[in-house]
Amino acid sequence: MALHEAGVDAVVAQGFEAGGHRATFLAPVEQSLIGTLALVPQVVDAVSVPVLASGGIMDGRGIAAARLLGAQGVQLGTAFLASHEAGTDVSYRRSLGRGTTITRVLTGRHARAVRSELIDQLEASGAEPPDYPLPRLFLRQPPALAGQGGVMARSQPARDIVAALDQETSAALDRLGR
Repeated sequence: MALHEAGVDAVVAQGFEAGGHRATFLAPVEQSLIGTLALVPQVVDAVSVPVLASGGIMDGRGIAAARLLGAQGVQLGTAFLASHEAGTDVSYRRSLGRGTTITRVLTGRHARAVRSELIDQLEASGAEPPDYPLPRLFLRQPPALAGQGGVMARSQPARDIVAALDQETSAALDRLGR
């Protein structure tokens, strides 16, 4: 609502499943962890601008679900992390199949990342991380920021992923009888 009242042209409804930094600034993170399926219809009903669904959408089924919930479009990030153009290294791509967590220890801000030994050690230390971007300066490897659907990321050229998403979305909507 704050974005809508500020006069934005569209709102991205980012669910809890999304990778990277949280899109929540008006309330504590712990009070704002809403899944995409619950969030999108609430936002669609509350605003008069287009809504883009984000968080956990990895294939055409997710896009179709977002559209059925009222979203006019989607925003995908993790779905493209294994694409040829992403620039992610082999270890990052392999890590996408592991579980994720929301943590502050990697960047000083709440972000969803692939759970790793480094995260476990930093969280166990109890040390308060310095503000962003300082923590990233001390890491040898960038953190594997990723959403919960990482295991579904495709190692293909981005144009092939986009073409597959289009076909999958049409097929999913066709199965529902549009």
